[in-house]
Amino acid sequence: MERFLTILFFQFICTFNFAQSTPFILKGALKENRQHLYRNLVNNVINKNLALPLTDSTEELWQDAFWAMELLHYRSAWTDNRIHSAFSNIQHNSQAFQRALLELAFSNYSGIFLKQIKHIMLQAKDSRIFAMCAVYILSTEQSSTEIALLKQNTSGRLRNDKEDPILQQLQYQLQQSSPDFPVPSIRSLFSKRFLPGNVLIISVQRSNRNYPGLVVVRDSEGDFIKDDTRFFSVPQLARSVSNLPGYLTNGNTPEGIFRMDGFDTSQSNFIGPTTNIQLTLPFENSVAHFFKDSLVKDSSWHIDQYKNLLPAELKNYFPLQQSYFAGKAGRTEIIAHGTTIDPAYYRNKPYFPLTPTQGCLCTKEIWNEETGRLSESDQQKLVDAVIKAGGPYGYAIVVNLDNQQRAVTLAEINDFMSLERKD
Repeated sequence: MERFLTILFFQFICTFNFAQSTPFILKGALKENRQHLYRNLVNNVINKNLALPLTDSTEELWQDAFWAMELLHYRSAWTDNRIHSAFSNIQHNSQAFQRALLELAFSNYSGIFLKQIKHIMLQAKDSRIFAMCAVYILSTEQSSTEIALLKQNTSGRLRNDKEDPILQQLQYQLQQSSPDFPVPSIRSLFSKRFLPGNVLIISVQRSNRNYPGLVVVRDSEGDFIKDDTRFFSVPQLARSVSNLPGYLTNGNTPEGIFRMDGFDTSQSNFIGPTTNIQLTLPFENSVAHFFKDSLVKDSSWHIDQYKNLLPAELKNYFPLQQSYFAGKAGRTEIIAHGTTIDPAYYRNKPYFPLTPTQGCLCTKEIWNEETGRLSESDQQKLVDAVIKAGGPYGYAIVVNLDNQQRAVTLAEINDFMSLERKD
């Protein structure tokens, strides 16, 4: 994945340069350059790479094509045939290739490779590959018999490795598939008593990440930032291109607590020049850094330390521990940023005009295709709100509100933030 993004950076840097003046001019946002990028991705990354015979030396080129297909949500009869051929010999490929192919299948080929993936799951030795197979099956087949088999297979693997964070999260996801699974109120996350003295950004999402969430900002005194008489909020997408669960690499933004640690400006031509908010997961930096406590000398991570950050009534609510287990599983570099990606790729998606990422929190940015100038930036609004709240040194919380099939609205969380609440 990193290799593919590096290739794109150099391949299209001439069209995605930022002008050195204010306001920014993004040449890559011009209509003709966006069309040129699309053609290059289809012709020179997807079709050209998949035309090569699949060997050890061409695996990475095929993986580049898979990612481009995910980014564009691209399929054709010819590429479908090539993906079928890849599945026919997947047992001979590297684990990295298998994960990339399974990610593409989850993103672009729902239900189509069910037979093959069931077979791969039973043979899988790597917990990531096993989990990717399981969530593909779960997304396609919801019968009680199938779920029971998945639970049985997962429990069997956990007996051999009780501390595997991916298997732990998968087991919970399978339990959560029950329609009567209890979901507690998240009201206490908005209390002044929650992480007192810290600036917070709270991103409220749906469990179906196809629908945009909403981000609000709390200052260190416990008050939520307002725009005149309304609480400040902007839509925020926590969906990845793959739409895999948050505990898997390149999956959706995990639920839970992140350390907020400063602003930065990205060099990525897909994130763009607008200031981003730096976040870190547990395990990504030191224990002392995450807990903002220089007196912590123990370098070991313990889930109870993390749970102590949560309100009492949510300490044992497992979804809010996902960021801990995602970090333990190796996820890194999840931040809150804007975008330069052409929203037209996703015109028929519920989250349009927001654009998915590799698992970050992404706000809407609209670039004028005639001038290359930024015409609308929710990211800048979010950054300004964080500055108003006291600065980007505190915590970010990502939490699913429920599974309604619509975007989160301010009215749904307005009461949680009311200044009249009794804390």
